[in-house]
Amino acid sequence: MKLMNKYMKNGLFWAVIAVAGFAMASCEDEPDKYEVASGVPTIRYVRSPKAAAADSLITAASTGSTICLVGENLRSIYELYFNDKKAILNNSYMTDNTVIVDVPQGIPDIVSDKMYMITKSQDTIAYDFSVTVSAPTLTAMSCEYAPVGSTVTITGNYFVDDPNVPLEVVFPGDVKVTEFSNISQSSISFVMPDCTEEGAVEVSTIYGATASAFHYLDSRGMMFDFDGGTGLGNHGWHDRTIASDETSITGNFVQLGDGVTTMDESGGWNDSQFSFEYWAGSWNTPVDYPEGEGIRLFDLVDFSDYKNMSIKFEMFIPSSSPWSAGAMQVIFAGTDLVTMGDAGTDIYGNTVAGANNSFFQSEALPRALYRPWTDTGSYHTDDQWVTVTLPISSTFIYGFEGGPSTGMLSEDSFASLVIFVVGGGVNGTECTPIIKIDNIRAVPNN
Repeated sequence: MKLMNKYMKNGLFWAVIAVAGFAMASCEDEPDKYEVASGVPTIRYVRSPKAAAADSLITAASTGSTICLVGENLRSIYELYFNDKKAILNNSYMTDNTVIVDVPQGIPDIVSDKMYMITKSQDTIAYDFSVTVSAPTLTAMSCEYAPVGSTVTITGNYFVDDPNVPLEVVFPGDVKVTEFSNISQSSISFVMPDCTEEGAVEVSTIYGATASAFHYLDSRGMMFDFDGGTGLGNHGWHDRTIASDETSITGNFVQLGDGVTTMDESGGWNDSQFSFEYWAGSWNTPVDYPEGEGIRLFDLVDFSDYKNMSIKFEMFIPSSSPWSAGAMQVIFAGTDLVTMGDAGTDIYGNTVAGANNSFFQSEALPRALYRPWTDTGSYHTDDQWVTVTLPISSTFIYGFEGGPSTGMLSEDSFASLVIFVVGGGVNGTECTPIIKIDNIRAVPNN
């Protein structure tokens, strides 16, 4: 028994020694562990972090830009403010002599044109440095066909409503917004004024003015307005409802679903109710592409710079018939995959596919999968129209089941279009949706 106790005691002793040794080793393994230094910092100058511009000293920088502080004892900086906005410090970019930091994105409430370095002992050291605020950036408009009197939101950044220089929103034809409901740094909400002219929207602040890349009443790259403007509509195996009613935004629209037909939780296949098809071509031999219904979409719209374009359309989903299953698969296809005609050869000598629906299910053909209901479980547009924007380069990347596509788009891919709410690889809940779509167009991103 004494012998056992002896071994136990010795074991405990050696265990303690082992733990202590491990702790000492751990400390020795982190000889360069960052620690806030004592004392106060000194900034000699500020420069660009880019090596090519390291000799260029700067006394001001715009919000969100990256700068490099140069001086002594800079690891004593515990907090850093530009005017009254706190910067995020990353100790991986802090040494005794340099600190690389981003100027805060927030617009200062109190402008002192100074940088404030605060030490751990709460000493404050000021350094003259100005922060310039960018002119507004305009990202999107909630509905690019918003009717007069409706509430509209523009999102972006640097929306500053200075009491001495109020923010202004001007629509084409010098139509000014007069009734705002909200202005924040990243969004503006207002009542849509009476404007009938197409064009960019301009927002101006004390820091400058910017015209939007998006257009109000945008008709650029229009493929389907469903009012006869392009002459295109159903051109496939199924005729979807094209009609107008009291909800119409610009006359006729195409409607997916009828509010009665059920979509199961997986978004099961039902192309007779939830698919809009436009297949280029004709039943002539060889296949040709007549003006109007039958034309290849890339003969109607210039897709040569498709990587810098977005597909847009207006959408209305009534609150009484929300959407909660299936992905809206937006699919373009070349004539090698589908035509509204017989397989064979077209008038240009190209080998073409005939009418079929097998190309829908390809994992190689890139398409967009739009399913906003996944954010909340169910989605509707509050009984109003909204603009949907799908950048081609970043959203047309999926296969039928929702995984990455294995193929690539080309300019020739933009001959036919299918919008089909089906599958997509994410289950939702059973629903009976109505989805109204109008003004399908392809527009430049900038």
